Amino acid sequence: MASAGIETTADLVRELLQEQHPDLAGLTVREVAGGWDNQQWRLGDHLVVRLPRTERAPELQRKERRWLPVLAPRLPLPVPNPVRTGVPSTRFPKPWTIMTWVPGEPLDSTPLTRADHSADTLARFLRALHVEAPVEAPVSPDRGAHPRASTDGFDHFFQAVSPGAVADRVRAVWEDAIAAPEWDGPPVWVHGDLHPANVIVSDGTLSGVIDFGDMFAGDPAWDLAAAWVVLPAGTASRFFDVYARVDAATIRRARGVAALKCLFLMLMGQNGDRGLPGGKPAWGPAGRAALERVVQDGLR
Repeated sequence: MASAGIETTADLVRELLQEQHPDLAGLTVREVAGGWDNQQWRLGDHLVVRLPRTERAPELQRKERRWLPVLAPRLPLPVPNPVRTGVPSTRFPKPWTIMTWVPGEPLDSTPLTRADHSADTLARFLRALHVEAPVEAPVSPDRGAHPRASTDGFDHFFQAVSPGAVADRVRAVWEDAIAAPEWDGPPVWVHGDLHPANVIVSDGTLSGVIDFGDMFAGDPAWDLAAAWVVLPAGTASRFFDVYARVDAATIRRARGVAALKCLFLMLMGQNGDRGLPGGKPAWGPAGRAALERVVQDGLR
């Protein structure tokens, strides 16, 4: 944990606003539950204050401040946009950010009941996002490459959560993914962290995407895994039909990445039970349900 043991409270947020953005200090401040790298506080009805709470969080926020204004205008769903920057001070030793609030509820607290609409919406969102990234775009040290580069991580998660009756099928999905050909296109913009806590739902359908701190240029399979990790059962085929520009090898890699992400969600659910930040008990059942979708869907 970062911030030298500083307790982040509504009073601290108000003090920071009064010190650096006094025109916003009169707005209501409300804590937002959850978060891993950042603690979030609603600011009025349309903004959110994000205070780093891990060592890597300031760099993630810097990335969002640099690139979200470039990406957001061409994306067909609401995403957070940075509007103000806070600088380190005696009250709080890290840079922090004020961003727009994306209304709705995260998928880990409300279901997608309009399955086909959600599949179409996510496919169009990712099709708009997955364009060739500029040479100065960020890269990720631990994702974005071929899934075989993440084999150690897969093995760790697999052993930690014990997938049970589906273990052999999970392993088969992974082996198929690492045997698939590599991405042969240019590196494209990738969100990098699409899971139930980072997609927003309104009226039963996907209505926003948040938390772009892990964005990078790389293989789109890392986002296309959301066909199983995010969407309801039976919609992956429709999703890929709408997304359109995808080959069989990319689907194989995406399915393997989905298995990896599901195992991670299951592990974070266990962490949530132990009170670790960001992990949530609800992530375990969500990850296990998504893993069932991965192994039952023979889409190739």
